[in-house]
Amino acid sequence: MGKMTQEEKQKKAEEYEQYVKEVTPTHSLPMNMAKAFLVGGLICVLGQIILHVAGNYGLDTKEAGSWCSLLLIFGSVLLTGCNIYPKIGKFAGAGALVPITGFANSVAASAIEYKKEGQVFGIGCKIFTIAGPVVLYGIFSSWLLGVVYYILKIMGVFV
Repeated sequence: MGKMTQEEKQKKAEEYEQYVKEVTPTHSLPMNMAKAFLVGGLICVLGQIILHVAGNYGLDTKEAGSWCSLLLIFGSVLLTGCNIYPKIGKFAGAGALVPITGFANSVAASAIEYKKEGQVFGIGCKIFTIAGPVVLYGIFSSWLLGVVYYILKIMGVFV
């Protein structure tokens, strides 16, 4: 069991490099963009269908929008619980993560992942691991923009 010669080291390095090339996944940016566009578009089309159906049942725009959000969130959570939404997300990338359904998926996935740790320390503490910063900074930026709007209104910029 002696030392490896320089030639053996070089051969081993080349074999390893070839192995890495074989197992490393290759990604096509145009294909990923097309998948994201397709799935994100389908989610938006589904939302638009819900809006139109709700409008046909006599709901005003605000109520129809609320039902649309509710049904999209419910569908996302249901698909997450059935382990289908993660597969959609893996296929579509940002196309499945950006809409409201992606946000619902992140909350539901955290709850499912930590349920074994109990109701309080598992689900209660970890459910907003991903969604918490979004909620925090969303509320903060809304407050900040409200203050700016209020000041500009006092100054007479807005009527």
